[in-house]
Amino acid sequence: MSLFYLCLKIFGARIIDVSMNTIRTVYIVKGKRLISTIIAFFEVLIWFEVARTALNTEINSFIIPISYAGGYATGTYIGTLISTKFIKGHYTVTVISNKINAFNIKKIKNAGYGVTSIATETNSKYLIIEVSKKELNNLKTLIKSFDSKAFIYINETKTIENGYIK
Repeated sequence: MSLFYLCLKIFGARIIDVSMNTIRTVYIVKGKRLISTIIAFFEVLIWFEVARTALNTEINSFIIPISYAGGYATGTYIGTLISTKFIKGHYTVTVISNKINAFNIKKIKNAGYGVTSIATETNSKYLIIEVSKKELNNLKTLIKSFDSKAFIYINETKTIENGYIK
């Protein structure tokens, strides 16, 4: 096997198995055990084959570990890109602002977001909004149009029961 073909095989296989690892990790966090288990099986099968190939070759070149590491890094990038774009999810958005008022909250609701508003001791508003991943940037833009310095805390939601989500 030529050095070029070997490095290409290692690089490509690492992209696939590390991308699978990243996606599997997201599913684990979301509590999806069955799909995580299936992905893990194929991920490790690919990893085993590529590691065996890289370690058992008679070709001695510094390009082999570079291909291995480059495939790992690229797989991490691609895996996060895939998980961000294609794995559905929700965020809990918490907003604290002393500039957001009842009129602004009504605008948020009219935009289709379910929002819970709590007044604080300092007359700030404490908002809790559950939103789908695809709507997050739109919501942030809307909130910043009311208060560009609003404190916004975003946390990925594992489970949702009841309520309204855009």
